[in-house]
Amino acid sequence: MPVTPPINQSVAWAKLRQHQCSTRHLHMRDLFAQDPGRFGKMHETFNGMLVDFSKNRITEDTLKLLIELAETAQLRDRMDKMRRGDKINVSENRAVLHTALRLPENASVRVDGHDVVPDIHQALGRALALAEAVNTGRHTGARGDAITDVVNIGIGGSDLGPKMVTRALEPYRQRIRVHFVANIDGSSLMEVLRQVDAAKTLFVISSKSFITPETLYNARAARAWFLQQGFAEHELARHFVAVTNNLDAAHEFGMAAENVLPMFDWVGGRYSVWSAIGLPVMCAVGAEHFRSFLAGGRAMDEHFFSTPLRHNIPVLLGLIGLWYNTFYGAETHAVIPYSHDLRYLSAHLQQLDMESNGKQTNVHGERLEFDTGAVIWGDEGVNSQHAFFQLLHQGSRLIPCDFIVPANSHSPLEKQHQILVANALAQSQALMRGKTLAEAYAELESLDSHQRDMLAPQKVFPGNRPTNTIMIDALTPFNLGMLLAMYEHKVFVQGAVWGINSFDQWGVEYGKVLAKSIEPLLGNNEAAAHDASTNALIAYYREHHEYLHQHS
Repeated sequence: MPVTPPINQSVAWAKLRQHQCSTRHLHMRDLFAQDPGRFGKMHETFNGMLVDFSKNRITEDTLKLLIELAETAQLRDRMDKMRRGDKINVSENRAVLHTALRLPENASVRVDGHDVVPDIHQALGRALALAEAVNTGRHTGARGDAITDVVNIGIGGSDLGPKMVTRALEPYRQRIRVHFVANIDGSSLMEVLRQVDAAKTLFVISSKSFITPETLYNARAARAWFLQQGFAEHELARHFVAVTNNLDAAHEFGMAAENVLPMFDWVGGRYSVWSAIGLPVMCAVGAEHFRSFLAGGRAMDEHFFSTPLRHNIPVLLGLIGLWYNTFYGAETHAVIPYSHDLRYLSAHLQQLDMESNGKQTNVHGERLEFDTGAVIWGDEGVNSQHAFFQLLHQGSRLIPCDFIVPANSHSPLEKQHQILVANALAQSQALMRGKTLAEAYAELESLDSHQRDMLAPQKVFPGNRPTNTIMIDALTPFNLGMLLAMYEHKVFVQGAVWGINSFDQWGVEYGKVLAKSIEPLLGNNEAAAHDASTNALIAYYREHHEYLHQHS
């Protein structure tokens, strides 16, 4: 079967290269001045969400050429293959069906001839029922106490997604306090254990394989702590549940069969919050709000799969991001939610995007000759304005940004929310407009000429810094579902156009393999057979770890 040439050898790619060269001098300030209707042409609305992409270094011709590139990459065909369950994760021979997790019960998607939708809803029903039993007090601890705290032990997608969603939906929390432990650093677990009562705590161990070292060590430590509180082995079953594919390992750990919830091979960890991995979210907000979260994701799926590319929100965001990453050489992309409840969104999107598209070879194993995934980073606004915005405004690097702004707040402090929104809108305007030398001089007219000559250049802002502003009516479960699904599809769009497999993560595994060979050497005096630096670090650790142990 012939291999499709890499996308950078296409006519569409060459046309975009030429277009970038001929338009890179354009300034957004001028584009807005020349076209008062620019915003009207360059924004989309959908179900209480507004996406303003007018503050970008693009013209309508840019969008046409980007869409031509997407069509050359057969984006629509790749979207259809994902939706119907084709095995587009070619390196692991798996379907990619996180979208199926959001489907209604009357839908149908087949993998190897088997309809997976009934399996999805059976697993979802079991997870929601367990969460409801915990929330209502029907599921008690071993000695009859109502559960007050849930401790989720997982890492990667089994931690970042559920933690982000749980914290984002804090205004909807019913009764249960939810804690998250991911880091194998013992301080992470002990910090949580000091806050909970063993008799009233449920531990959720989330691991697809149930052999992930970080999760398993933390789970064993939590198990040992629980037994040290005076509980017996047979009482573990009321306090420990698992979300895993490895049912035998979970049962061996001490889980009751009814408390082991399944995962699916065709869902990657970073896409799994919609599944039983979302059990901590379900415990926090209840079944109704979790189903609303799923409905929001499903609504964005329908928009993505059915809307023409020119008006397709994830497609537009993906292509505009690709424009900067690959054609402008912008290496990073900042995500800045103007919402305290969304403070963990950037961390979740780091894994979603960088683990998916941090690749240097295409699906055929050929080395790519262009940049792919951006470095995703960010923090909540307005805190970040007093931290890294100086670099965004006056630094030498081009850093595209997404601003995410809820129009309404759950907080009763309305004036503070108004100030928050004003800051978000002002920052996107300032990044677009900039400040000229003449404007800086005019601001300093009260100073003498020497002071003005010295200070004015320092007050110049180049502007022309791109932003997308994503405004949602409010941070509800439904809108959060739309927002997350939007970013999932954006990542897919970019990977599909670049021609990479966004659904494996071999780079995550290599360091873990090496760690297994190093860890035993840290506790004995055997000769280390690694490189000189690693051997020296092992020796230094041995010496100083023993010293601290002897003198503690």
